[in-house]
Amino acid sequence: MTEDKNAKIQEIPQKSAERRDSPEDGSRGQELPQKNSSGEHELSCDLPENIRKLIDGKPFKTDDIGRSGSQIFVFDDCVLKIVEVRDKAIRDKNDETVRVMRWLDGKLPVPKVLCYECADCAADETAGARVDASSDAGSETGGERQYLLMSRVPGKMSCDTYYLERPRELVRLLASALKMLWSIDLQGCPRNRTIETELEKAKFCVENNLVDVSDSEPETFGKDGFENPTALLHWLQEHKPDYEPVLSHGDFCLPNVFLENGRISGSIDLGETGIGDKWRDIALCYRSLKHNFDGTYGGKVYPDFNPDMLFEELGIEPNRDKIRFYILLDELF
Repeated sequence: MTEDKNAKIQEIPQKSAERRDSPEDGSRGQELPQKNSSGEHELSCDLPENIRKLIDGKPFKTDDIGRSGSQIFVFDDCVLKIVEVRDKAIRDKNDETVRVMRWLDGKLPVPKVLCYECADCAADETAGARVDASSDAGSETGGERQYLLMSRVPGKMSCDTYYLERPRELVRLLASALKMLWSIDLQGCPRNRTIETELEKAKFCVENNLVDVSDSEPETFGKDGFENPTALLHWLQEHKPDYEPVLSHGDFCLPNVFLENGRISGSIDLGETGIGDKWRDIALCYRSLKHNFDGTYGGKVYPDFNPDMLFEELGIEPNRDKIRFYILLDELF
């Protein structure tokens, strides 16, 4: 039920941004007064030189509340994410995410990759492209780290109190963000998430006992729901909807969409962004709106809000079957 499900730079699906209690950019993080003998701010961990020279002496905050397993350091104008690499599959997935971010540069307001390094293979924006390692040494040992330095998205999360108190403005902007995604030409997109590939990922989670039943919608499992994640997976496999490919964010929840001065200022958590079904983003946005306003996320209830307002702003009729399918699919990540 967590709204960030695969958005972190990790191969194993993680719970989503809404339920992990802290945005990726660390805006709720803790200020760290780490300074060297010269009075400059510095990180306690070792950093590749190409990254260190871009952030040396800058004050920062940390975001260590989430469940992604990453270290996140937030500067005024950029964000550094450090991920422990456990195997080659994770490294490849993270490489793909960076390729998606670079492909989106100039197409949508997303973080710009400033520098990306992984163990003995590195690339920064001046070099242009990542240089792959010549060997897979360390791919199964967990000894590698990936370092992603990216620009910081300005503005406020769309679940900020300001926008929750102005639901019409909020929903209009979210609908605009969805339409921005759908307007992008898909040619050359580095990632393609079909329904079949999503079900394969869900199967992996079920077979490896990675599904947290306690963190699901109340009606998903139990007396009036599915007996267990295996039963839900079987149902999903038997009820695959038609596929409507668009550019999909993959975790389109309110903490991942930033707003400023009445416009979309950017999106974060692009770990699942790519070609995907149009209704996945709609479904997760619908659930996010519903639970941000009913107090499930954040604790405060904003009465008299109808999430169907989203369909009015999109100018479409709701497909309840597809919305249910993608919310249920998300329960397995």
